[in-house]
Amino acid sequence: MNKLEDLTPKQIVSELDKYIIGQEKAKKAVAIALRNRVRRQKLPDNLIDEVAPKNIIMMGPTGVGKTEIARRLSKLTGAPFVKVEATKYTEVGYVGRDVESMVRDLMMVSVNMVKSELQEEVREEAEQRVEEQLLDLLLPGSRKAQAKPVLEGLFANHKPAEEENGEQNRVAEKDAPPAVSEATREKFRGKLQNGELDEKEVEVTLSRSNGPAIEIFSGQNLEEIDLNLGNLGNIFGGKKKKKRTSVKRAKDILLQEEMERLVDTDQVADLARQRAETLGIIFVDEIDKIAVKEGRSSGDVSREGVQRDILPIVEGSKVNTKFGVVDTSHVLFIAAGAFHMAKPSDLIPELQGRFPIRVELEALVTEDFYKILTQPRNALTLQYTELMKTEGVAIEFTDDAIQELSRLAAEVNGQSQNIGARRLHTIMELLLEELSFNAPELSGQSIPITADYVRERLQDVVKDQDLSRYIL
Repeated sequence: MNKLEDLTPKQIVSELDKYIIGQEKAKKAVAIALRNRVRRQKLPDNLIDEVAPKNIIMMGPTGVGKTEIARRLSKLTGAPFVKVEATKYTEVGYVGRDVESMVRDLMMVSVNMVKSELQEEVREEAEQRVEEQLLDLLLPGSRKAQAKPVLEGLFANHKPAEEENGEQNRVAEKDAPPAVSEATREKFRGKLQNGELDEKEVEVTLSRSNGPAIEIFSGQNLEEIDLNLGNLGNIFGGKKKKKRTSVKRAKDILLQEEMERLVDTDQVADLARQRAETLGIIFVDEIDKIAVKEGRSSGDVSREGVQRDILPIVEGSKVNTKFGVVDTSHVLFIAAGAFHMAKPSDLIPELQGRFPIRVELEALVTEDFYKILTQPRNALTLQYTELMKTEGVAIEFTDDAIQELSRLAAEVNGQSQNIGARRLHTIMELLLEELSFNAPELSGQSIPITADYVRERLQDVVKDQDLSRYIL
């Protein structure tokens, strides 16, 4: 929430502009919806539960940025985010995933986020513990040497019953590793910290339990049958496992175990649930595929039935998860679909009412493709330039080449199925196919990608519509 408070709607749009070209209406809508979550937290207690999130429906052809907007939004704010496809759910009573599993997925993402953050907070303490454990493994008798003076002081006036167990003490001393001085231990500590002992082998004991294999039928998940696999080790008696590995690998294994041990699981569950309920974003893709078109029978269980099941989740309901009950009343839902064959009005009225904001994304034109190839931080031209650089080949896209690529992408989208920016992936791959194949033999060369090079590689394919239909 602190990270979110620092972002104004304009700043959110500005950050999205770094990765997504155009679609100003959609960016503005999600920025406002996000900012409203911060505003809601500052309301008086009698109003905070009354303000419902303004869910959004994005309409537009594939490849124009619907999913990318939602994904970048979650990365920007650090909010729990899950993307689901409406088509993979079935009505309750039929084989398949039920809609509540989207909330369980969101909660799992939130738990992993919170656990990672809390583990980073205890990393320093965990590293210290791991260091001591590794030194114990490398120098088995070093701790005994440090503890001996203390023990002698504690039992100075106590006489052991040598008559009864003298023989046992002598056997134990004989089998015990020889004491190592503290100076030696500190010397090894320095070597360990400098990485001089990374390749040395040690035997570590892992406390992870191996639960029995259980097969789940009928598409049901673990929560639906009220089973937590995490507890199976306790039920069936988890056992420790010894493993011989390098010090470097052992350090990673032991560090992960120590961080897990130091983090309070109850605290993780509570914080994760709170974050999922107040900041969670569920992106429901392909929602147009479950719309019932006019004239179709309303008894279609795979469409209207799923809508009816989604409705209470979006309206706000309590869903059981293995981390506790999650209230979806303030989860932000963003739905998206191409809506080629159906319209938002084909959704059941109750579901329409729960998505008050509707944004239409625009189809991409030549100028948009040019910007997509040049402006984003993850532009395709930059990606391919860096990929070829790993082979020692320097490629440089000239401005006229990028303009020609943009024109061809727009032309192919107009002639065949419009798949938006994804068309650039197929065109770029075909353009650089020969170069990528021969790159290892071209090491040290510099190859300019010009407009003539683009036309030579692609013009014939674009002109042959039967060929471009399959290749591009």
